[in-house]
Amino acid sequence: MLVLDTNHMSEVVRQSAIGKALVERLDISTRAVATTVIPLQVMLRGWLSRIRQERDPLEIIPHYAKLQEIAELICYWTALPWNAAATSEFPQLPQRRLRVATMDLKIASIALAANATLLSRNLRDFQRIPNLSVENWLE
Repeated sequence: MLVLDTNHMSEVVRQSAIGKALVERLDISTRAVATTVIPLQVMLRGWLSRIRQERDPLEIIPHYAKLQEIAELICYWTALPWNAAATSEFPQLPQRRLRVATMDLKIASIALAANATLLSRNLRDFQRIPNLSVENWLE
């Protein structure tokens, strides 16, 4: 299974050239594709904040459009949950003093629990995590 990190999901939502190439590559892959609930949390929080801050109803339109795209992605790919298996992986990671952000440790915990390969642009941090398979498909 391939699990998309926030930076891979963001490129898909932006519909950038690299994001479109990523989707094409994922579509021909023989491996199952998923994300986790953590990138969804991060992206939703960002777009909801933009909606909340905007005062002009017409200016909110593109923000709601991005929110809708995220919702549609949720339907397209499975979002792996923060569950008991991920929770059991998580406490071991901060104890190793890896100097990796908490949200990234949560994503790694979910990927480890699913025995999946994480797709992330952030190889430097994720490669510090023992037993985590990580690749960058945005290159």
